[in-house]
Amino acid sequence: MVRKSVRSGKRRLVKTPGGRFYFKKIVSKPNYHHCATCSRKLPGMPRGTTVEIRRLPVSKRSPNRPYGGQLCSPCLKRKLITASRTS
Repeated sequence: MVRKSVRSGKRRLVKTPGGRFYFKKIVSKPNYHHCATCSRKLPGMPRGTTVEIRRLPVSKRSPNRPYGGQLCSPCLKRKLITASRTS
């Protein structure tokens, strides 16, 4: 019987050097991060699984600025301008 961890998701049949076959789970990468307002791809955000991102240093996980990782730079600029006008 196939292991429970392999049952769901994509898998590939792999032949070992000993001549046996087994199923290898194919882990797909998640999509790119997107801006919360305009849905544009966010530059500077790593694309990887949660484990891969946790292994990165903190300085490379997301941009070090306000709304870093949520808004792209044009939307952030627009938001800061409107916030400065109201206050």
